Formats: sequence, C-alpha cells, structure tokens
Amino acid sequence: MSCRFTACLSIVALCASGAAQADPTPFDLAGPSIEVKVTRAATTLPIAQVPNLAAGDQLWIKPDLPSSQSARYLLVAAFLRGSTNPPPPEWFFRCETWSKPCAQQGLSITVPAGAQQVLLFLAPHTTGDFKTLRSAVRGRPGAFVRASQDLNQATLDRSRLERYLSALRSLEQAGPTRLKEAAPLLARSLAIKLDEKCLERVPQLQIPCLMEGRDSLILNDGHSTSIVEALTSGPASDLAMEASYTPQLSYGYYSPYIASVLDIARIMSSFDTAQYQYIPALANQADDRLTLTLNTPPSFHDPKSVLVAALPAVEPAQLPPLHAVDPNEMFCARKTSLVLPVEGAPLVFASAYARGLTLRLAGKNGHSLELPAKPEPEQGGFVIDTAALSGADLGASIHGALHGRWGFEEYNGPSFELMNTQTLTLSPAQQTALIVGREDTVHLQAVSVSCIAEVMLRDSAGKQLQAQWSKGKSSELEVKLPLEHAQPGPLTLLVTQYGASQPQPLALQAFSDAGHLDGFDIRVGDAQGTLKGSRLDQVASLLIKGAVFVPGTLSSDHASDELAMQAKEPLAAGLLKEGENPTARVTLKDGRSFDIAASVLAPRPSVSLLTKNIEPAATANDSHIDLGASGQLPHDARLTFSLRADYPATFTHDARVEVATLDGAYSTQLTFASGALTLEDARVAVATFDPATAFGRSAFGPLQFRLVSGGVAGDWQPLVTLVRLPALQQLTCPATAELACKLSGTNLFLIEAIADNAQFAHPIQVPEGFSGYSLPVPHPSGGQLYLKLRDDPSAINTAALRAELLPPSPDEVARAAARHAAAASVATAPSSNAPTATSAAPTAASGGNATSSANPSAPEEAAHSAASAAPSVGTTVSAPDQAADRATPAPANHPSTSAPSAATAPPPAATSTSVASNAPSTRTPSSSPAPAAAAATPN
Repeated sequence: MSCRFTACLSIVALCASGAAQADPTPFDLAGPSIEVKVTRAATTLPIAQVPNLAAGDQLWIKPDLPSSQSARYLLVAAFLRGSTNPPPPEWFFRCETWSKPCAQQGLSITVPAGAQQVLLFLAPHTTGDFKTLRSAVRGRPGAFVRASQDLNQATLDRSRLERYLSALRSLEQAGPTRLKEAAPLLARSLAIKLDEKCLERVPQLQIPCLMEGRDSLILNDGHSTSIVEALTSGPASDLAMEASYTPQLSYGYYSPYIASVLDIARIMSSFDTAQYQYIPALANQADDRLTLTLNTPPSFHDPKSVLVAALPAVEPAQLPPLHAVDPNEMFCARKTSLVLPVEGAPLVFASAYARGLTLRLAGKNGHSLELPAKPEPEQGGFVIDTAALSGADLGASIHGALHGRWGFEEYNGPSFELMNTQTLTLSPAQQTALIVGREDTVHLQAVSVSCIAEVMLRDSAGKQLQAQWSKGKSSELEVKLPLEHAQPGPLTLLVTQYGASQPQPLALQAFSDAGHLDGFDIRVGDAQGTLKGSRLDQVASLLIKGAVFVPGTLSSDHASDELAMQAKEPLAAGLLKEGENPTARVTLKDGRSFDIAASVLAPRPSVSLLTKNIEPAATANDSHIDLGASGQLPHDARLTFSLRADYPATFTHDARVEVATLDGAYSTQLTFASGALTLEDARVAVATFDPATAFGRSAFGPLQFRLVSGGVAGDWQPLVTLVRLPALQQLTCPATAELACKLSGTNLFLIEAIADNAQFAHPIQVPEGFSGYSLPVPHPSGGQLYLKLRDDPSAINTAALRAELLPPSPDEVARAAARHAAAASVATAPSSNAPTATSAAPTAASGGNATSSANPSAPEEAAHSAASAAPSVGTTVSAPDQAADRATPAPANHPSTSAPSAATAPPPAATSTSVASNAPSTRTPSSSPAPAAAAATPN
C-alpha cells in the first residue's frame, strides 16, 4: 500500500537535504514486514488492536523477510525512558534475522518498568552494529524519544487519511446522490476538512476534487495527539508553527501530520554518520502485521541505511472522547438500519483499536440486551444490528449505552435514548382546518416520532396518495397533504411505523373554500398589515389610499387564514390616521377584486434609549482581556440602561421590556413586578439586565430590545453585543522575537483569532471546537497581543497579560555569535565570489559535504560548526535562532554548511504548546495465543 503526501513531503525533502530545492519524497516504497503480538494478563492481541503498551506486557516480534533475502538485517528492539534519562544497556534486545531461532521463533521480550517508548531498528549486519546502535540511542535519548512520538503521530494521522480516501473510492461507485449524503458524515467522523463546493461540481469531478491537497485534509485531532504526547515534553509544534507561516503550508491550518513529518526528517538526518544513515518507516497496521513504508531507498553501502519504526507508547490508556452529535435526540429501537450519530474520536473509525463494541440496552423490569455495534464513518456513527429486538419486550422507552474494549481496557461510551412505536395525535382544530384545492399542512405529535417509516393520505374514494413529511421537533411530525385535486369530505391519514404490523389511521375532514375576506388591519407607522379571511392564497394585491400592498407570509388555523400584506413603497407620513376606517380594494390572482373595510390602529409602543452602563463582575479581571468596543457586554457583567417613553407618552403599569438575541433563541422579559424595571418618573424607566441569569452560558452576539405595552409589541432596537470571555492565564515567550509564544488559559475556543498588531495582519485562527488549554501565538509586538472573539469578530480587543520571557540556552548564545560573525564576513567579502545557496548546500541524501575549492579546510570547519550547533541531551534549540540560521547568508568562498538549518534542529520542549484534547481508548482480548518465541537475552 502506498500514499503520496506531496505538499508536506516536498518540505520534508527540503529539510532532509538542506538544499534550496528538492523533489517530493513520498512514502511509497514498500519495506519489510514485522509480525507483532502483545500479551497482557493471559490475553493476546495483534498489534493493530493495541493503542498503548504497559509495563509487564509480553511482546512477540518476528521479522517477516522473504526466503530470497540476501542482505542480513539485525533487528534491535530498544526501550526508552524519557529525553533526559538514557536507557540502561539491558533495555536493548537483538535478533539476527538470518539465524534460525530468530527467523522461526522471533523475539520475545517484556516491557520493563519505567519504559515509556519502544523503537524497532532494522540495520544491515556489520561488525559492531549492535553496539553502534545502542551507543547512538543512549547518547541522544531525547532525539529518539521525539522520533518515536512523531512516527506514531504520522502513523495515526495517515490511517485517518487512508480510511477517508478508501471510503471515497467506494462512494464513487454508489453515485453522486449517495456521495453528497455520505461525504459530510465521512469528513465529520474522521476529522477531515471537506470542501463542500466539490459536491456542486459535475459527478465526474466530485471525487478528484475531494481528494485534492491530501496533506491539508487532515485536521488537528486532539485524541490521537494525546496518545503520542502523553509521556513527552510537548507536541511537535515549534517547527510546524514556523513552517506554517509559509504559503506552502497555508498559514492558519495546522495539521499534526505536517509537524510530525517535518520533525522525522530533521531528526533522522541529524543521526547520519559515515557508517549509518537512519530512514523513517511508517508502519501500516493490519492484524498482527506491521508493513513498513519508506520515503528513501535503503542503501547497503556506507553510510548503510537503518530502518526505524515505532511501536505504541508505554502509557496509560487514552480512552476515546466519543460523544453523541445531539445528546437530546431519541432513536427508534425498531428501525432495521439504526444509526447512532457520534463524533469526537476519529481513531474509532480509522483504526482497529475499538473492538467488541455493543449497544447495551436496559428496559423495563431490569431486562437488558446487547446489540452488535459497528463504526461506519460513511454513516456518521455506529450502525446497530436490531435483529435481536424482534422478540424482546423492553418497554416503550429504552436506555442504551455503547460498551466494548479499547485495546486491553474496558470502554464505556456515550448513552442514547431509544423509543418503541408511539401513538400519534392530531389537534381537533387541525382536523377541520383543511381546505381543498391547495397543499395544506398538519402537525402530528407524540413522545417521539423517530419510528415513522411512511405517511399516506387516503381520500373518500379509497385512493391513496404519498404525503411528504419531515421531523420538526423530536416530538412533532409535519405532514404536507396534496389536496390540490382532492374533493371536500372525510380523509384518512395512514402513518406506518417501524415495528408496527398495521399503519395507524387518523381521521381528517377537508372543506371547500368559501373565499371570504374579513378585513384588513394596520397600525400607524407600520409598513405591513394583516388581511383576514379564507382562501387568501388567491390574493394578488391590496390597494388603500393609493398605497399598494403585496402578499407576504400566509398562516392558517381554525379554518381561517391570515395573510401579511407588505407595502411596496414607503408610506407617506400622515397617510393613515389612527381610528379611521378607509376602504381597501383586494385583487385576486384571477383578476377579480373586492372592497373591504380597513382599520387603522394605534401606533406600536416605542421608546428611546437614553443611556447604558456596564457593571463588570467581581471576577472580570480573571479574563485578562480589555474589550475594544464600548458596546460589548461580558457574559457575567450586568447591564443597566434607561429608556424614555415615546408612545404612549408614559409607561403603563403592564409595560415590559423584552430583550432577545437576533435569532430569537434566547429571550427574557424585564418587568416592574420582577424589579428589573424601575420608574424614574412616568416617562423614564431604568432597566437592569443580567445575561448570565437570564440566558445561561450559551447565548452570545448582538442583543435587541423592544417595549411591549397593552399586549402590543414595538419594533426591535439594537442594545449591546453579548460576548463570552475566555480566561487568559499565562503568556510565555522566548527571548527572540521570531519564535512563537505560548498562551495558556481556559475556554480558548471563545477566541476566533489572535494577532501581534492592531491591524490584524497575519492573524492566527483558532480551530473550531478547540478544547485545549494552550495556543501557539505570535511574539507580542511592543508587548501587546490583539484578539477577536467569536461572539463579536468585528471588534479588536487587547490581552492584558505581560509576556514571561524564557532565557536563551548557552548553545543558542554560541550559535547567535557564530551567525553574527558569519554575517559580518559576508558583508566584507566581494559579492561576486559569494556562492549561491543551491551550489553551496551539501546533499544530505548522498552523505557528502559541499566544499569550495578556494578553502580546502572548509569540511573540517563545517563539521566543527555543525557539532557545536547540535544540541546535547537536556538542552533545547529555539526556533528563532534556527530561523536566524536560515536567514543568515553563507560567508563568501565558504560552504553554507557551517550551521544546521532551522528545519534540521530539534524545537525546544520548553516552548512547545499542546492543543490536544484529553481523550482515552479501549480494546478487547483475543483468544489466539502468541507463538512460542526464543528467549531474548539483553545485551
């Protein structure tokens, strides 16, 4: 199997070679296979079902090389215990693949206590090969810890992308309709970025469009990131953050896969010696087999190629943070193809870590039942086999929860409410409100309408017609009845439900239209009135005092229609006066016209906003945010505003002020009785509004208010913009301004973007649904960060945090001095003799050093400079210094290898930031035991 990761791997090739230009190096070379099984407490699982290892686990490792294999490989398994603690010599195990014991029995080892990572090496057999590998790992444990983390991260992310591409190829055969339904569900399940515009193209171009830019399709997944980061000092963020500023990586979109591959290339190239070069190998997991894929052809000449692969980390299980898409939705237990929508854990769909999953049902009288559950990303959740429910009686309402194993651990997933067949009811008013000659609508109600399968309409002659229906709320069904050609008289609605032997009949009555016009009401100052009567769908226009009104929204109830009539042009001032009853002419669509009496009612109540004041909460300073707009109301603050009555001239005793969001989802009434409204005098009232108490935590955005007096509501007016604030806690920055800082706090998902300038040039976008506690942010310009909130992205606010500067390491100081000296020599050297970056850069893939004929000692100088620039164990290299290395030109007549590039130096653990969400996982035991293995003796 091969996968071409073009965009990011071209950058990897650039990092690995140190050249200014390089061809893409995709992971498309098939490597050897290794069989791995893990035994824990008498349970043996194939490696594809093991998300994490634990101390005491028995590992059986056997290389699967072809019988014609001529080159001898030495298999070495090494355990690591952190970046600053070299592993003991006895933590290294060897297996000579050409020997009979290793080839037939494999290698059996036990995970030692204190181990945190496991690496597998396949090295060509040479004299001293085992000691050389062991010395390299013990000499630089931190680099190999990072390599283990990045290899695991790249493997997990690649499994999501491979699953996505495989599903798209299957959907291509199902046709464009099925693709349009399944693609959004597939992208949601696997956390893949979906370009919905692709689904609008012609069918032949939809699949190629969805596969474009594969590398940037992978979105940040907190679960897989937490699995590989649990025991390391931080995510691979510094180098990825720096690279993400480049156009090639689309600044603002951060994929952990890009960071992992960049780090792998840098780390592996730093290990190269005259004897060995290290090649990363991504492990495709399938049952008990790891199939390695390479991006570099292995070499059996010096420097020989050592293949490096990683096993899952030794850490506590990170259970998947799976949750229902809509926790309040109820599902039909009798549905043959029951799908439970879930999201939040892409590895559940992309890997075999979750096993033995069932939906455990608990019904009446304590009866329980388990149904098989299968994750299907194309369906957007788990597909439940409900065949076992056919003869079970669990009651009308059933509680269900997902249960299974994540690796070796028990896993309890999200819960769901299931319903059996329900009795539907129809209000008496709607039974007599149906008019023939047009499509009409009725609403059916029940505890749950999730079991509806089909709705048919049968007329008095026995003819059945298909009725269109849709679920409104979870307890309401909206049915559109095709009455255009129906005759007046009795009708029967036939509702078929899953699990029911017969459809439920509901009696209806349809009437002919009398075509009656009752009257027209309009208020002074309004541009819209209401026409009352029946069969108002035939109305074309209304004329009153020369003003033309056209139809708007039509509503029907109790055999009567109400039709909103909107003025085509603004009404002249004083055209309509309160209390008069002018004649209005109604014109129908067939050309007929009728005169009716109109009523001009009193104006709507209105007020003027005088002043408003925001009282911050006691904890307001905890957010460390200075709001940039005076019209922003923090969620936990209190708003006091004063109003002057315009019409009527004084406030009535029943007057109230309604405050609501623009969409009407949240609304509250401020009244005199509740104390939220207080009279200053008869004309001025002071209102107090507490958004946290009135609306809860989820309301946000612009708020509006209106006066309601005498049961009549006034026009809406803008009030303030309600914003929820994150709590910013700490801002830590390296001393060098080019390196990203780390912003820590809670509720960071409330931030839309962050910039280091008030003009918001090159902002950092915070991903949707971000659940982490820290973010990489630009180095503050002039000590100030600027941010936009999701609740009010039009306003630019400032962060009231002082940056804590991290001191540079001694290595960074030394390298900075070397760069300054190199820059000075460039400035004094003749420009005509300065070599280009391309000609002076060494080729890492060939293992050689580019030198100038004018300077025979350059190789020694380059080696000395590279050795001094490489960090030793326990030190960190800051990204700004690396950036400076890259930006500083090489001295004239000298090779450009005197200092490593930013892409090949490890980023500092101190400045790395984690954007991972906490998430665990589980697995089920396998009954197949591991094959006998030869005893392994530590060397």
